[in-house]
Amino acid sequence: MELTDKVRRVYLPMTETGFYILFCLQKERHGYSITQKVKEMTDSQVSISPGTMYGTLSKMEKDGLIFFVREEEKRKIYQITDLGQKVLDIELKRIERLYRNSREEG
Repeated sequence: MELTDKVRRVYLPMTETGFYILFCLQKERHGYSITQKVKEMTDSQVSISPGTMYGTLSKMEKDGLIFFVREEEKRKIYQITDLGQKVLDIELKRIERLYRNSREEG
């Protein structure tokens, strides 16, 4: 899939929630697992509500950033697509640039 203007407009720059969801889906995970991983990664500073989680997963799936892998114990498991990885890589470069620039003397 191609990185369209629509995908750029909707996802870049990413929200913190969107970033963490996509970042976590580099491995197969379900929504609750993502929520737990994000809490762990951020020392509970970022908490994703179920409504936000499932709304974002649904939107990302529809837009081709993630795909449904399988269902396990009534939980839908997703993983990032090549398109999702492109979006994530662009966002990671942007964050790294922001960090690098913030460390330079003015």
